Amino acid sequence: MRVVLLGPTHPYRGGIAHYTTLLARAFAKSHDTHIISFKRLYPGMLFPGVTQFDRSADALLPPVEPEPILDSINPLTWRRAGMRLRELAPDLLIVPWWHPFFGPSLGLAARLARVGDRPKRIFLIHNVEPHEPTPLNRWLRHYGLLAADGFMVHAQAEAERLKARVRGGPIRIHPHPTYEFFSEHQPSRESARAAIGARGRVILFFGYVRPYKGLADLLEAVRLARGDAWDQLYVVGEFYEPRARYEPTLHDPALQGKVTVVDRYLANEEVATYFAAADVVALPYRSATGSGIVQIAFGAGVPVIATRTGGLDEVVEDGVSGLLVPPSDPGALALAIERFFGENLGPRLREGVARARGRFSWSALTEALLDLGKETP
Repeated sequence: MRVVLLGPTHPYRGGIAHYTTLLARAFAKSHDTHIISFKRLYPGMLFPGVTQFDRSADALLPPVEPEPILDSINPLTWRRAGMRLRELAPDLLIVPWWHPFFGPSLGLAARLARVGDRPKRIFLIHNVEPHEPTPLNRWLRHYGLLAADGFMVHAQAEAERLKARVRGGPIRIHPHPTYEFFSEHQPSRESARAAIGARGRVILFFGYVRPYKGLADLLEAVRLARGDAWDQLYVVGEFYEPRARYEPTLHDPALQGKVTVVDRYLANEEVATYFAAADVVALPYRSATGSGIVQIAFGAGVPVIATRTGGLDEVVEDGVSGLLVPPSDPGALALAIERFFGENLGPRLREGVARARGRFSWSALTEALLDLGKETP
């Protein structure tokens, strides 16, 4: 089959670009695969980070040369992308969806791609709604999603949310695949810890710091936990909100010398070191639509302590590959941290993570998308 992915890839950074690239790699093993990408993703004034581009020495490259056509704020490029899709005449068009801001560009290009009953246009939904909504979201979402013939989501909660917002077209659920590429050359535990100065029982919080990620709850939890229950917490990721909000807690005497903040976006080649050094990854999300971070952890073989929100409990098996607690409950999170280390659950939960990997393969996702394409009108 001819498959086209319409979404960001290298040289853009971040989870959506990584996801699109890995999905393209999986399709390219058996199908004629193309990528229509962006020449401008976010306007600078709308991007809160330092750079939108991946500066990694070990860049994640797509299997084919992407065609950077779309400019998110230039309608002429939306039409140009649609016309290029017509020229390619794919059997299946996969459109990653993560924010309504891209509804007009992706929606118009997907509409123009259609000739007769081809291609089957599958929108792969990362987030039905953004984490920080705006008044325009409803209209932008409506326009974009109406261009789809079918939908793939990663959690039951997202499927229910989507059903309330779209009519027509099948909705299917498939788990988010594992990001194993970060740990293909994973260092030993000892060398990783030496590289970052880690010692003892280590907890890792990883990824962009935004309010819904629950870092405030995690900091309160480690403050509440017994002082002898854990040794170090690493907070690794670029702050997308003022770091000053966290400074009073970070300077709490009970946490002095125990919390290390790495306030930047890590290059790909650095990621494995922090996961290899960690005993457990904390995902204290207050709300979620899924998580790529849990799949980086699983790809590195590391168990997690996560909240029961946004489908995380569909991925993490409580007591098997991690521990689950209620969201926005620092006390419960503190008890889980004490239990994880006090009962030495790490080795058993790592075995559970290893057994679960088969559920999260990229090849399984491509097959699910191909099957969905056959179902769509």
